[in-house]
Amino acid sequence: MKIGILGAGFLGRAMATVAKIHGHEVMISNSRDPRTLISTAAALGCALGTAEEAAKFGDVVVVTVPFSNIGALPVAALDGKIVIDTCNYYPDRDGHIEALDSRSTTTSQMLAAALPGAKVVKAFNAILARDLETDGKPADAPNRRALPFASDDEQAKHVVRGLLDQFGFDPVDAGALTDSWRFERAKPVYCIALDRAGIVEGLAAAQRDVELPHGSWRH
Repeated sequence: MKIGILGAGFLGRAMATVAKIHGHEVMISNSRDPRTLISTAAALGCALGTAEEAAKFGDVVVVTVPFSNIGALPVAALDGKIVIDTCNYYPDRDGHIEALDSRSTTTSQMLAAALPGAKVVKAFNAILARDLETDGKPADAPNRRALPFASDDEQAKHVVRGLLDQFGFDPVDAGALTDSWRFERAKPVYCIALDRAGIVEGLAAAQRDVELPHGSWRH
């Protein structure tokens, strides 16, 4: 599979690393001149392009940018694509967004509205980059870590479910994009290592107006 990655931060690089290990072709990009990523791409063993080129390249495209930057994505190039949304809303970084602060929508619904032709799947946002590279286990391993995902498109869900499993994690379907708040920042399963039962329990326990203490998921 060809995987385009929009964003070359910690998670973007981790996604590229894991995808390459599992035999996928990868193109990485950032919001600046692609030449700023020459050594990064060489170290990862992946191709390098602009955001538009990476979007066109990928059968699946990973969006891993600061949430405040989603308005700069190459909308036309993402038309018809399966887009994995790893974005998280951090008000201190992104500025306050009233629709999210009032809980009237979710980050993935906002991304889907910004990319009306794309098939958006919220996934890989609830894991730290370093854990993505180290925590994956074979399907029959005991205490295998699980990760949630959500989408309004069943075919896109099927593809992303397969990637989660291939990368070493038990996929847990959390429902539609309207339900994706259950594993956004500061919810009980956000970046916490849990098995399938733990993820299911944590998703059910999530409350829209209740957040974990800031940064507690880093421990």
